[in-house]
Amino acid sequence: MPASVPEKVWSCCPRDWKSFSSSCYYFSTDKPRTWNESEENCSGMAAHLVVIDTREEQDFITKNLQTKFAYFIGLFDPDGQNHWRWVDQTPYNQSAAFWHIGEPSDMNERCVILNVPIHRGAWGWNDAFCHESQSSICEMKKVYL
Repeated sequence: MPASVPEKVWSCCPRDWKSFSSSCYYFSTDKPRTWNESEENCSGMAAHLVVIDTREEQDFITKNLQTKFAYFIGLFDPDGQNHWRWVDQTPYNQSAAFWHIGEPSDMNERCVILNVPIHRGAWGWNDAFCHESQSSICEMKKVYL
Protein backbone atom coordinates (compact mmCIF):
# COMPACT_ATOMS: atom_id res chain seq x y z
CA MET A 1 0.00 0.00 0.00
CA PRO A 2 1.54 3.39 -0.99
CA ALA A 3 2.37 5.89 1.72
CA SER A 4 -0.31 8.48 2.05
CA VAL A 5 0.52 11.82 0.49
CA PRO A 6 -0.53 14.80 2.59
CA GLU A 7 -3.19 16.88 0.90
CA LYS A 8 -1.80 20.01 -0.65
CA VAL A 9 -3.80 23.16 -0.11
CA TRP A 10 -3.45 25.79 -2.78
CA SER A 11 -4.72 29.29 -2.44
CA CYS A 12 -5.29 31.46 -5.43
CA CYS A 13 -6.50 34.84 -6.55
CA PRO A 14 -8.06 35.78 -9.89
CA ARG A 15 -5.85 37.11 -12.66
CA ASP A 16 -4.74 40.73 -12.05
CA TRP A 17 -5.54 40.49 -8.32
CA LYS A 18 -2.78 40.68 -5.70
CA SER A 19 -2.46 38.27 -2.81
CA PHE A 20 -1.86 39.20 0.83
CA SER A 21 -2.61 37.11 3.93
CA SER A 22 -5.99 35.37 3.38
CA SER A 23 -7.33 37.91 0.85
CA CYS A 24 -7.02 38.99 -2.77
CA TYR A 25 -7.02 42.66 -3.79
CA TYR A 26 -7.94 44.42 -7.00
CA PHE A 27 -6.79 47.99 -7.58
CA SER A 28 -9.22 49.65 -9.98
CA THR A 29 -7.94 52.79 -11.68
CA ASP A 30 -9.46 52.24 -15.15
CA LYS A 31 -12.75 54.06 -14.59
CA PRO A 32 -13.43 56.43 -11.69
CA ARG A 33 -16.72 55.61 -9.96
CA THR A 34 -18.83 56.92 -7.08
CA TRP A 35 -18.62 54.99 -3.79
CA ASN A 36 -21.86 53.09 -4.53
CA GLU A 37 -20.76 52.31 -8.09
CA SER A 38 -17.39 51.14 -6.74
CA GLU A 39 -19.07 48.78 -4.27
CA GLU A 40 -21.35 47.47 -7.05
CA ASN A 41 -18.30 46.94 -9.28
CA CYS A 42 -16.60 44.93 -6.51
CA SER A 43 -19.83 42.95 -5.86
CA GLY A 44 -19.94 42.05 -9.54
CA MET A 45 -16.56 40.34 -9.04
CA ALA A 46 -17.75 38.47 -5.89
CA ALA A 47 -15.84 40.95 -3.72
CA HIS A 48 -16.43 44.13 -1.69
CA LEU A 49 -14.64 47.41 -1.17
CA VAL A 50 -11.55 46.75 0.92
CA VAL A 51 -11.76 46.43 4.70
CA ILE A 52 -8.45 47.42 6.32
CA ASP A 53 -7.97 46.25 9.88
CA THR A 54 -4.21 45.97 10.45
CA ARG A 55 -1.12 48.12 9.87
CA GLU A 56 0.35 45.26 7.79
CA GLU A 57 -2.66 45.25 5.49
CA GLN A 58 -2.58 49.06 5.17
CA ASP A 59 1.15 48.90 4.31
CA PHE A 60 0.65 46.12 1.73
CA ILE A 61 -2.15 48.06 0.05
CA THR A 62 -0.35 51.40 -0.08
CA LYS A 63 2.72 49.75 -1.67
CA ASN A 64 0.46 48.82 -4.60
CA LEU A 65 -1.17 52.23 -5.14
CA GLN A 66 -0.35 55.11 -7.45
CA THR A 67 -0.09 58.48 -5.70
CA LYS A 68 -1.90 60.28 -8.54
CA PHE A 69 -5.16 58.49 -7.58
CA ALA A 70 -7.41 58.47 -4.52
CA TYR A 71 -9.09 55.13 -3.78
CA PHE A 72 -12.44 54.41 -2.16
CA ILE A 73 -12.29 51.86 0.65
CA GLY A 74 -15.20 50.04 2.30
CA LEU A 75 -15.64 52.43 5.22
CA PHE A 76 -18.64 54.76 5.39
CA ASP A 77 -20.68 56.81 7.85
CA PRO A 78 -24.38 56.14 7.15
CA ASP A 79 -25.77 58.99 9.25
CA GLY A 80 -23.03 61.65 9.24
CA GLN A 81 -22.53 61.23 13.01
CA ASN A 82 -19.08 59.56 13.01
CA HIS A 83 -20.68 56.10 13.21
CA TRP A 84 -18.18 54.51 10.82
CA ARG A 85 -19.09 51.10 9.38
CA TRP A 86 -17.31 48.59 7.16
CA VAL A 87 -19.19 47.16 4.17
CA ASP A 88 -18.72 43.57 5.40
CA GLN A 89 -19.92 44.34 8.95
CA THR A 90 -16.41 44.04 10.43
CA PRO A 91 -16.47 46.15 13.63
CA TYR A 92 -14.80 49.55 13.17
CA ASN A 93 -11.70 49.67 15.37
CA GLN A 94 -10.39 53.18 16.06
CA SER A 95 -6.98 51.76 17.05
CA ALA A 96 -6.63 50.24 13.56
CA ALA A 97 -7.71 53.38 11.72
CA PHE A 98 -5.28 55.28 9.50
CA TRP A 99 -6.84 58.74 9.27
CA HIS A 100 -4.78 61.70 8.14
CA ILE A 101 -4.32 64.24 10.95
CA GLY A 102 -7.48 66.32 11.22
CA GLU A 103 -9.67 63.68 9.55
CA PRO A 104 -12.50 62.87 9.45
CA SER A 105 -13.30 66.54 9.05
CA ASP A 106 -16.77 67.00 7.50
CA MET A 107 -19.98 65.26 8.58
CA ASN A 108 -21.26 65.59 4.99
CA GLU A 109 -18.35 63.52 3.71
CA ARG A 110 -19.61 60.05 4.55
CA CYS A 111 -17.30 57.81 2.50
CA VAL A 112 -13.58 57.20 2.91
CA ILE A 113 -10.72 57.43 0.43
CA LEU A 114 -7.14 56.33 0.78
CA ASN A 115 -4.94 59.09 -0.61
CA VAL A 116 -1.69 61.06 -0.40
CA PRO A 117 -2.43 64.76 -0.03
CA ILE A 118 0.25 66.87 -1.69
CA HIS A 119 1.12 68.68 1.54
CA ARG A 120 1.32 65.50 3.65
CA GLY A 121 3.30 63.08 1.48
CA ALA A 122 2.05 59.87 3.15
CA TRP A 123 -0.90 57.54 2.57
CA GLY A 124 -3.86 57.82 4.90
CA TRP A 125 -7.63 57.94 5.15
CA ASN A 126 -9.69 60.98 4.31
CA ASP A 127 -13.45 61.40 4.50
CA ALA A 128 -14.88 62.30 1.10
CA PHE A 129 -18.16 62.88 -0.68
CA CYS A 130 -19.69 59.57 -1.75
CA HIS A 131 -20.92 61.02 -5.07
CA GLU A 132 -17.42 62.01 -6.22
CA SER A 133 -15.73 59.64 -8.67
CA GLN A 134 -12.54 57.95 -7.50
CA SER A 135 -10.52 54.82 -8.08
CA SER A 136 -11.19 51.91 -5.70
CA ILE A 137 -9.81 48.79 -4.06
CA CYS A 138 -11.78 45.54 -3.98
CA GLU A 139 -11.12 42.64 -1.60
CA MET A 140 -12.19 39.00 -1.59
CA LYS A 141 -11.17 36.01 0.47
CA LYS A 142 -8.70 33.69 -1.25
CA VAL A 143 -10.03 30.52 -2.81
CA TYR A 144 -8.50 27.38 -1.32
CA LEU A 145 -8.17 24.25 -3.40
